[in-house]
Amino acid sequence: MQGKANSSLFVVSAPSGAGKTTLCRGLTTVLPWISHSVSHTTRPPRAGEENGKDYVFIEETEFRRMIGENEFLEWAKVHGNLYGTSRRMLRDMQGQGADVILDIDVQGARQLREAGGTGAVSIFILPPSLEVLRSRLEKRGANSAEDLERRMKTAVEEIGEYKNYDYVIVNDVFEKALDDLRAVVLAERVKTDKIDPEWVKTFGE
Repeated sequence: MQGKANSSLFVVSAPSGAGKTTLCRGLTTVLPWISHSVSHTTRPPRAGEENGKDYVFIEETEFRRMIGENEFLEWAKVHGNLYGTSRRMLRDMQGQGADVILDIDVQGARQLREAGGTGAVSIFILPPSLEVLRSRLEKRGANSAEDLERRMKTAVEEIGEYKNYDYVIVNDVFEKALDDLRAVVLAERVKTDKIDPEWVKTFGE
């Protein structure tokens, strides 16, 4: 946007199966100027996932080396696997003036919130019900019964975090949820603090 002072950072969280990653990818289709930050993870790829596109898949030893060298803006252990956001990757995208959307779990979002200084806009994605969430997880076909129950238990705990976010979107009908996410991003981009005051001065303010 002409006169835009700086890039915006959007943080999207949700319980597993609520659809946050699909929504974030959908957003980059309808708003091609926003960049989707790809997290690093130690979990193995699922069928159809591509390294560098869906996640950066690395070994746990490499992940822990990156932790030790403070290369992650945030990181967390989720369902037995490690996930993290690369400082350098995010810095490079924002350095190019791009708006960036992160889809990270509630632990990572909490780290960013407690650290402060990112100016991130936080968005929580809710499923329409726990029954629908369970059905979506079952349709993945990759979760054991034990893993499914663990994810459902964690989901109940994570849903209580919604009140710590700026916006809440219920992902019942995907197209409607995507439209809501798009509306949040567009509204945040035209806030007063996003306007470059030096550019405004060219109007003879």
